[in-house]
Amino acid sequence: MATMVISGQGMERMQTMQPGHGRAASVAERNRRMFEKQHLRRRGPTPEMFFAKHIDNTRIVKADDPYRRREMRRFTVAMVFLFAFTMVYVWQHMESIEVGYKVEAQKTQVLQLREVNRQLRLTQAQLSEPERIDRIAKQLGLDAPLPGQVVRPDGAGAGAPVLAQNKGLNIQQ
Repeated sequence: MATMVISGQGMERMQTMQPGHGRAASVAERNRRMFEKQHLRRRGPTPEMFFAKHIDNTRIVKADDPYRRREMRRFTVAMVFLFAFTMVYVWQHMESIEVGYKVEAQKTQVLQLREVNRQLRLTQAQLSEPERIDRIAKQLGLDAPLPGQVVRPDGAGAGAPVLAQNKGLNIQQ
């Protein structure tokens, strides 16, 4: 309410709230009440004074300035471009950080897959070891095959007929 008194707004309201008093009496009463409220908060020996200042800006008309309007448009366009470029830069920077995280994640995944591949190759080498296969075959009661027991999938055996094949012989006439 102090700003209303200082700016001159609400003076009519204060007069209507206290009929029978003059305008100067209502302002003085208001100042006295405010002084009493602020008595405890005062610092120093000087009292605070309140003066009502009546400013009438109703007759002031702002003239349209086309140069100022054009200047503000240019400034607005420049700020929009600056903001857009800044946002593009920030977006690009954030995307590059995200791509970096993805690359690092894929590098760790490649290392894990290489380790799994190494473990699988080691297991394959251990399982396909000939001594191990012979040991398991002897535990199961299997022996080396006798001549004639081996059957090849292509049909070539010890007594099977074989078709003649040209294996790299190039005869020129």
